[in-house]
Amino acid sequence: MEAKLRTYTVGEVCNGFVYNELEGKGLYGLSGKLTIQPEYQRNYIYADGKKDVAVVQSALHSYPLGIFYFNKTEGDRFEVLDGQQRITSLGRFVTGKLSIIDDNGIPQYFSSLSNELQQRILDTPLLVYECEGTENEIRKWFETVNIAGVPLNHQELLNAVYSGEFVTLAKQEFSNSQNANVQKWSHFISGAVNRQDYLACALEWVSKGHVKDYMSQHRRKADISEMKTYFNCVIDWIGSVFTETEAEMRGLEWGRLYETYHTTAYNPEEVQQLVTQLYGDPYVKNRKGVFEYILGGCNDKKLLDIRIFDEATKRKVYQKQTAEAALHDTSNCPLCAIGHEAGRKKMWKLSEMDADHVSAWSKGGATSIENCQMLCKTHNRAKGNR
Repeated sequence: MEAKLRTYTVGEVCNGFVYNELEGKGLYGLSGKLTIQPEYQRNYIYADGKKDVAVVQSALHSYPLGIFYFNKTEGDRFEVLDGQQRITSLGRFVTGKLSIIDDNGIPQYFSSLSNELQQRILDTPLLVYECEGTENEIRKWFETVNIAGVPLNHQELLNAVYSGEFVTLAKQEFSNSQNANVQKWSHFISGAVNRQDYLACALEWVSKGHVKDYMSQHRRKADISEMKTYFNCVIDWIGSVFTETEAEMRGLEWGRLYETYHTTAYNPEEVQQLVTQLYGDPYVKNRKGVFEYILGGCNDKKLLDIRIFDEATKRKVYQKQTAEAALHDTSNCPLCAIGHEAGRKKMWKLSEMDADHVSAWSKGGATSIENCQMLCKTHNRAKGNR
């Protein structure tokens, strides 16, 4: 890849600037010759009233704005490789879509600045490397770059590597904060729309975990109907089984759960009663596990991280310990059996004993029959977390 350094001004780069409020991205600049956000670029994430304002303030104070990289495409046209966040922030300010707060706490738009300050911003130099290379060289370079201290996340890198019609359509659907469905989706998906977390989830679900293969196979297809349909099927299934949403639903492996359980019939009313019951149980330590526990028929108690042993486990362990103690003529409480002479052969009733974790629960011991022992109440209360 070859790179040639040249200098533009903010005014030149922002000439003809177009910003799409709906999709939240800068589109064009440099009199229409510069594509600010090509397909492989991340969404505009500086619109937080801090990072975007800081870029403008830097120009006002004549601070360096760093190096920019443009990729030369056909003829005299370019696309931004590195710097689209900064360019979009400047373009939004120059075109009146962003204001800054002055020293008196008053919002100031570009048009309200003095002519001197307006010209200072427009004349701010931008050092730009114009790069030329093959598509693979450009993509490889883009994979390794960090933009303004905010590294590209995994999905943003995949969007760059597999850019094309599919990614463009997918981002319009799943990376658009103005999509009316985002509020509904947010009950079940964690992360941020503009950082590609919802798109990453949709791809993970439809590809069954083989995201790279799926994106590679669909890269040139102008059709996301399969992914969109599958995603909506998962979302609708969750809502049909669990009639109320809980905070702990967010970020669960719903794609895997759908594949495992969507052919099972559930009574939504009974399901909701179970959720309410388990949420109200003080011994349930992992509420995130409640949903898979219910979907799986309430069999895998490890999902709930329950601290107490159920009655069936207590009886089985008691019977085993008592039978072994009788054979050796010792107490069925393991600690009594190694204690003072008076209690070494005492046989305790089940009601006189407590279930205890051999390896303490507070130290990671599982609430399983393999980690259960029955102790007399005196020894169990004295044992604590040892």
